[in-house]
Amino acid sequence: MEGRDAGRELSTAVVAFHEAVGARLGVTAVDQRALAFIAGSGSVSAGELAREIGLTPGAVTGVVDRLERAGLARRAPDPGDRRRLVITAVPGAFGDAFAGLAKAMSELTDSYSPAEQAVIADWVVRTIDVLKEQTRVLTARNQRES
Repeated sequence: MEGRDAGRELSTAVVAFHEAVGARLGVTAVDQRALAFIAGSGSVSAGELAREIGLTPGAVTGVVDRLERAGLARRAPDPGDRRRLVITAVPGAFGDAFAGLAKAMSELTDSYSPAEQAVIADWVVRTIDVLKEQTRVLTARNQRES
């Protein structure tokens, strides 16, 4: 399989996996992105979340509503500013949805030498940078054309 085909297959497999995770948790892929950001940040405001995932504040309200209904996140008054709400992930929000993937990926990683792992890690980090930049470019183009 050529690199271009492998990249497309990887992308498709990641999307399919996240669709399956979403079905298990009862949320969309965008909701999962939001939840991952919230969980990684500890707590965030709706504005911070909107900026991070590229949604309007109104759309973020819907995302947080769905996450709350699914029991994955909650809103609470900001301890530093009671007029503002912060969003936090419920501990263990992702449950066991990623347990099988984590185990399988650990086994896969262990099958490579440390030098090979370093090259793979470099490729992954650089691929993430490329994807983030291309997402930014497409989002900006879409906003200009709207």
